[in-house]
Amino acid sequence: MAMTMHVDVVSAEEEIFSGPATMLFAPGAMGDLGIMPRHAPLMTRIKPGEVRIVTEQGDDEIVLYVSGGMLEIQPEAVTILADTAQRAGDIDEAAALEAKERAEKLLADQKGEIDYAAASAELAEAMAQLQAISRLRKKVGR
Repeated sequence: MAMTMHVDVVSAEEEIFSGPATMLFAPGAMGDLGIMPRHAPLMTRIKPGEVRIVTEQGDDEIVLYVSGGMLEIQPEAVTILADTAQRAGDIDEAAALEAKERAEKLLADQKGEIDYAAASAELAEAMAQLQAISRLRKKVGR
């Protein structure tokens, strides 16, 4: 039996995942994190991106999208408190593509008065959603 840790992923709206896992990958603010059981305690911000949870079966990987939040690591447990989170299969691809195009158009418009930080954040979120959808498609296509 593989060594496991308990993982909880929650957002303001709902609990997205709760259960044992052998590995977790998350988009940390300073770079991607790979977390295994008995990891050193850590608390960090996470940026928009995908969270991958490898369950104890090993062949099952759960792909989630998070828009940011906090990650707490304890030796036997990992908690992600996400601003918003959803399973990759639940992401509206058309809305993500539309948001990406809208943000790119705003960033390309050098004349208008725009909030570059907000447009960049919207673009980052849309790209992260599309990346999660792409990874899910590759996994299903195996």
